[in-house]
Amino acid sequence: MAQSWFYRLLLIPLLLLGAKSTWAQKSQTAQLKTKKQQLEKQIAYTNRLINNISKNKQNTLYALQLINNKINRRMELIAALKREIYNLNDSLAVNNEAVELLSDQLTQMKNEYARIAYYLYKNNNPYTRLIFLFSAKDFNQAYQRLRYMDEMAAYIRKQASRIKKMEVQKKAQISLIKKKKAEKSQLLDQETTQLSNLQLEQQRKKRVRRKLSGQEARLRADLRQKRKESLKLEQQIALAIAKATAAKKVGKTKHSYALTPMEKKLSQSFVANKGKLPWPVKKGIVAQTYGIHNHPVLRHVQIKNNGVNIATSAGTPARAVFAGKVVSIVKITTTNIAVIVKHGEYFTVYSGLDKVFVGLNSEVHMLQNIGEIHTNMQGKTELHFEVWKGKLLQNPSWWLARR
Repeated sequence: MAQSWFYRLLLIPLLLLGAKSTWAQKSQTAQLKTKKQQLEKQIAYTNRLINNISKNKQNTLYALQLINNKINRRMELIAALKREIYNLNDSLAVNNEAVELLSDQLTQMKNEYARIAYYLYKNNNPYTRLIFLFSAKDFNQAYQRLRYMDEMAAYIRKQASRIKKMEVQKKAQISLIKKKKAEKSQLLDQETTQLSNLQLEQQRKKRVRRKLSGQEARLRADLRQKRKESLKLEQQIALAIAKATAAKKVGKTKHSYALTPMEKKLSQSFVANKGKLPWPVKKGIVAQTYGIHNHPVLRHVQIKNNGVNIATSAGTPARAVFAGKVVSIVKITTTNIAVIVKHGEYFTVYSGLDKVFVGLNSEVHMLQNIGEIHTNMQGKTELHFEVWKGKLLQNPSWWLARR
């Protein structure tokens, strides 16, 4: 009987651990499923963009960027699947151990039950009970013996009930294990499919990169043009910010610049939404992130990006990420117009537009369409987006909500 209690005490923390593990796994699984759905949507959208530009039968850096993006999202998806499989394995190990302990405890309980039932069977007749009672030394001992016999009978009934409950519990654990094994099998199939797709995409990337390597002269010319446009945009942003923050005459002699109470409030609200700002397009993927990057084809060549380049579909409008005032509309090239919006102390830049829907000095609200993004002959539709705090450049990914 003591050994049975030992198993029960050992089983309690394991079942609690299993319950805690199941709860934690459910929470993690829900998060992983949400992430997987988001990644699958991004991959599907990237496929759509790649298919649109593939109609032109041209291998471009833009196509290579999109393929790279799809590969990265595919790797994230595989990592999420691996994490889910790992969690299932962990949960299966706990459940299997619980079933083993339940089986051991059931064996002990059944052995106890059989031993006591046999004893009661042998002694469960009036004559034997009377002999057992009348052989007591005194009335108190006879009373204790009578209580003992009643308790034994009650115990055997409770033990039978416990065994039934334990059998139900074990059956439920085994059913859960079967369910988890089926889930694991499905996840392994998904992982195999994603790994196969990843291999195909990596092969396609190599083919596009190899073809682009034979177009070095054109790539260098394109790069020079992009650097020229980037420099012009940077200069125009600097001029717009300088003009918007220029010192103004205060009184008879002093010249200074200070935010108005409304602008201070707007700045505070902008900061409060850091990491939660809506994207400047309704639907899109990041084709190039902020910072300095190695050129995807040209060796020993680096590209500096002051913002993020967001690939999207033809006809997509750019939209304001926050309420503010349009302080500059600049024509970089015939098909590249930039709009700069002031949000108190902060500025956002929307470049790559070929149509503008707002006027200079007009007030805009959050998510208001400010212009249509240009689509070139190869099917590329890409918005360049920047964030500035006064004259200090910011990483847009710190400000935009995660997708």
